Amino acid sequence: MSRISECFKNLQADGQTALIPYVTAGDPEPWVTVPLMHALVEAGADIIELGVPFSDPMSDGPVIQKACERALKNDVTLDSILDMVKQFREKNSHTPVVLMGYSNPLEAMGYQKFAEKAQVVGVDGVLTVDMPPEESGEFKQLMDSHDIDTIFLVAPTTSAQRMKKIAEYAKGFIYYVSIKGVTGAAALEINEVTAKLEEIRRYTSLPVGVGFGIRDGRSAAAVAQVADAVVVGSTLVRCIEEHANRPQELPAAVASLLAEMRHAINARDLASVSA
Repeated sequence: MSRISECFKNLQADGQTALIPYVTAGDPEPWVTVPLMHALVEAGADIIELGVPFSDPMSDGPVIQKACERALKNDVTLDSILDMVKQFREKNSHTPVVLMGYSNPLEAMGYQKFAEKAQVVGVDGVLTVDMPPEESGEFKQLMDSHDIDTIFLVAPTTSAQRMKKIAEYAKGFIYYVSIKGVTGAAALEINEVTAKLEEIRRYTSLPVGVGFGIRDGRSAAAVAQVADAVVVGSTLVRCIEEHANRPQELPAAVASLLAEMRHAINARDLASVSA
């Protein structure tokens, strides 16, 4: 059983919802990423999504685009990100780490080399935004053989036929993009999310995480009512941007923001169990 599957199994047994923060690796300075990851875990993160910076992040809004720009100015590469995961694993062997990004950096390294290095350093999953399941055969086979979960996105506009295909290829969990548009674009509508999750679950028994549009404890708790995981990104990355000139303050500032969401989700989970 993968670390991701085990994480969800344990949380579900306790009636809890996973909290998955996203940060861009190397933003605003490479040295702060590993301390930030540890701070996120201490604040209540169950799984960490580590963004791989790319020069043309087409699915991301301006907040994460700027984060990618800052990281790329620091010469952050896929190799250096794998080194960050390795450093993180020196003190944390249990929290799953998912790399989220685009196919170009993986292709540049080579799928075989990436799979081997990612497995060695302790990467648990990969979400490649611009790689549809129909084009992921070779990549998925390599990831499977190196015990790395392939995670796919489902959008509000995804058809039932396509959901079936995604469900066939996905491992770990499925990431539902709760709003149309790029990251950080709008507020989510919980009734629409609920209806879509019901549809997704007709085709898969995997946990379903919801991201995009989660800004605070209130929205995190609302999503926790219907999802297996709450994914938060732009709000945390915006906090990082605000502290870009004071990176030493970053771990505490971002952890405080995430802890608020963890508290709200826990309160929701406890109320649900009590009911």
